[in-house]
Amino acid sequence: MTIRHITIFRAVCENGYNSTKAAEVLHMTQPAVSLAIKELEQYYGVHLFDRIGRRLQITDAGQLFLQYAIHISDLFSDMETGLRDWDSKGILRIGASITIGSQFLPSYVKAFSEICPEIDVRVTVEQTERLEQKILSNELDCALIEGIAHDANIVTQAYMEDHLSVICGADKDWTQGQNITIEEFKKQRFLLREKGSGTREVFDRVIAQAGIHVVPVWEAMSTTALVNATINGLGISVLPHRMVLPALRQGLLRTVKVQDLVFVRNFYIIYHKDKFLTNSAKQFIALCKSYEMDYPLPSYTGLY
Repeated sequence: MTIRHITIFRAVCENGYNSTKAAEVLHMTQPAVSLAIKELEQYYGVHLFDRIGRRLQITDAGQLFLQYAIHISDLFSDMETGLRDWDSKGILRIGASITIGSQFLPSYVKAFSEICPEIDVRVTVEQTERLEQKILSNELDCALIEGIAHDANIVTQAYMEDHLSVICGADKDWTQGQNITIEEFKKQRFLLREKGSGTREVFDRVIAQAGIHVVPVWEAMSTTALVNATINGLGISVLPHRMVLPALRQGLLRTVKVQDLVFVRNFYIIYHKDKFLTNSAKQFIALCKSYEMDYPLPSYTGLY
């Protein structure tokens, strides 16, 4: 079994399990592709594909082999690029969830670029769920998220604590810092982040543990939209405290505490367990973990 076999197998999977299309992409003949798959199956003594009529259907063993094939071939490609083009090599692919990406990541990247000016940092800001998929498919070297990763192949390391605040408009009959009961909390109209976001995941986890069921009247990917809706008295929201500070300082919002509910979370750094971390990736991760001690926290003047 060689890297050539892995490349051919991956090409078949990525071209609709069609050996003819894979052969075209690889500039090979279709019989040569079929022979390579047959050699793999004979080598491991398993069927990687079921052959139903003229179509291939991947088996469970094939799915497992594909996971290894992706990481082995990507790692091989990284090695080839690094050794053949050493002088120009220096790309770090970082992902961040929306809250971290809009409020923290610019400061992290600025500080990192001062330490490692030769590294070209490429950033992706998306929902946590999508970032996990990009980690699994080796499209990112590491990512910063607001919740724990759900796949066993992803390493999750906490690096900073954060908390969410329950907010209401200034015209509501609650005072700043007031304690309200769970019963009063349950009666409110909720303006929440979308499913799949780290903020929403924390909210759902806390209220589920308290035995509360909530149906939001608003769901949005934009924190700004939720803050503005809250300011206009359309309901209450639960959002990262650092991100509501500007409106809070202007007297447009109030924060309240809910009996027995604490919306505390950690920010996490994630990467694939089989990922070869370069020195630059290790330096970036170390910077994020020590940022609060070594650098001033960013001054937040806006929202997403």
